Formats: sequence, C-alpha cells, structure tokens
Amino acid sequence: MRDKRPVDELSIEELERILAIRKREERQKNLTRLQRAGRVVEQPAAPPSLTVSPAVPAAAPAVPRPTPARNSAMPAFEDEGDEADYRPTGKNTDDRFWRSFVNQVLLLVEIAAVIGLLYLGVQMFTNVSALQRETASAQALADEQRRAGIPTLEPTPQLQINQIVLPGGHTPPNSPGGAQFNYQEIPSNLWALVESQVMQPIAFRPPPTEETALELSIPKLRVDQTIVQGTDWEALKQGIGQVQNGANPGAERGNLALAAHNDIYGEFFRYLDKLEAGDEFFIRTRTKIYTYRVTGWEVVKPTDVHVLEPRGGATATLISCYPYGQNTQRIVVYADRVGESF
Repeated sequence: MRDKRPVDELSIEELERILAIRKREERQKNLTRLQRAGRVVEQPAAPPSLTVSPAVPAAAPAVPRPTPARNSAMPAFEDEGDEADYRPTGKNTDDRFWRSFVNQVLLLVEIAAVIGLLYLGVQMFTNVSALQRETASAQALADEQRRAGIPTLEPTPQLQINQIVLPGGHTPPNSPGGAQFNYQEIPSNLWALVESQVMQPIAFRPPPTEETALELSIPKLRVDQTIVQGTDWEALKQGIGQVQNGANPGAERGNLALAAHNDIYGEFFRYLDKLEAGDEFFIRTRTKIYTYRVTGWEVVKPTDVHVLEPRGGATATLISCYPYGQNTQRIVVYADRVGESF
C-alpha cells in the first residue's frame, strides 16, 4: 500500500529513500527500453557440452530470454521491497507525537492568554467603577464643605396663633351663624397670617412618640378622653387638644398645655371652675402615667398668652372658653407634676 502522507510530514531520510526508489525505477525503465531496442548486448553464456548425433541435426541452441538483471549502478537497500510496502518508522511516529504535543501546549497557552485578558478586563472595569464611586464621594464631601462655608440666612419668623390668642376661642352656639372660630379676638391685620393655622387639616398632625400625651383623666370631673395633637379648630372638634409648644409629660421642664371647648363638641372642659387646689388629674403616654396636682385657676383675657410660658419644673395648664355660653374670656387651671407610674 502506497504511503499517502503529505511531503511536509516526511523526514529527510524518508525523502532520500523515496528519491532513490524513483531513480531506480527510472533507470530500470531506461534499461528495459534499450534491451527492447537491441542496443544492450548480453554477456555470452558458457557453451554447453552437447553430443551431436550424425543422423539428427543438432537443434539450434535456444536463445535465453533476457531477464532483467540488476544493474550494478542501481542502489541496493537492506530492506529491499516495493515502495508500496513502506511503513512509517518509529522515529516518524515520535516526530508526529512531539508535533501534536507542541500543538496542544500552544493551544493551552492561547486559552490561558484569553482568560488572562478577560481577567484584566474585569479588573479594569472594577477599578473604574471604584474610582467613579470614590470621585463621587469626594465631590459630595467637597460640596458639603463648601455649603458649610455659605452664610446661613436668618429665617423669617413665623407668627404662631398661640402667640396672639389663647386656644379654644369661638362664638356661642346661639349666636348668628352658630359656633365658629372667633376671628374678632385677633387683630384684623393678622387674619391672613393665621388663617392656615386655624383650619389645619388633621392629616398634618405629628405622629405620636413614646413621650406623646395620649389620654387625659380628671376623676373629679369624670373626664376620660384621648388627646389630639394641635389646638386648631379641626383638632378641638375631636375633643381635647395639646398646644404644640414642644412640651411633653416626661420632660423635666416645660408647660404642657391642653385645651377643649366648654359648650360644643363634647363640652369636656365645661366644669373646669369646679377644680380646686389639691385635686389631681392624670396624663398617660405609651409607657407611663403622670400625676398632676392642681395649684389653682383664674379667668384671663383671650390675649393673655403668657399663661402658656414655662413656670419652672414640669407643669400642666388646662384652658377653655369662659363663661359658659358667652365665651368672652378664658379659664386657666394650673397644675404641677407630682408623680409617675407604669
């Protein structure tokens, strides 16, 4: 079987052998052609000893058929045979194995190079992202520092209705138009400034905390009612409201002021004038119940807002319109905090 491998897979020895075989074949063809043309003289063979009978003529000697003889010029090989029977040697097998091994190593190197490039790309992307974050953080810090250096403008003072008139003021229920917020207690030039505070929506109330006053209990007056944050018209419709002055029951100092109507919307503070010094009431939060003791009460003008100011220590103030059915003044009850319980 003829070797069909390409030339670049043959070794030098194999190529030399094939070339020698091709030269030998070509010389053999030339020799055969010359013999057929009678241009090659065979060497005479030794005459055989023949006995010729006189009666029988001797036969003409048979001319031996020329047979191809090996030319001394033709190369001789130890493993003489047809080139079709040629098989690859062990050295050629080793060469192919080594070449395959080198190819596999190169393939692995290329794969490693691709993986390395991908890794470098990921690292570059990560580093760029980290740099962007650091840059944004540095910019934010620099912006904050620059803003800190900008002078703060003095805010325009916001006029609060409790700085003008005590809470709870309203017209009597039997007046023309019924019970309404009594704007006549406020100077007319301030109506536009306080109108939004008079009708503040319930949805705008601050959410309760652990220290927010939640319930008022006055045993002597049989009052036990929850507390709403705010003393505007809508808040006092709900019952008892707390003045938003920052005070809370658990504070060491502050005047906790509560207001309610006396002749409409429950009449919860109708009988404040029945309280006497020494009477107690209770304000409850989520965690504690605080006890307050009445020290006295007085009737003041609607504009006597000084009764909302702190009096030293933890105090409470109860406010309502007065007298009943007329509402031209305010009744103010003063109390001090004397205890607390869980």
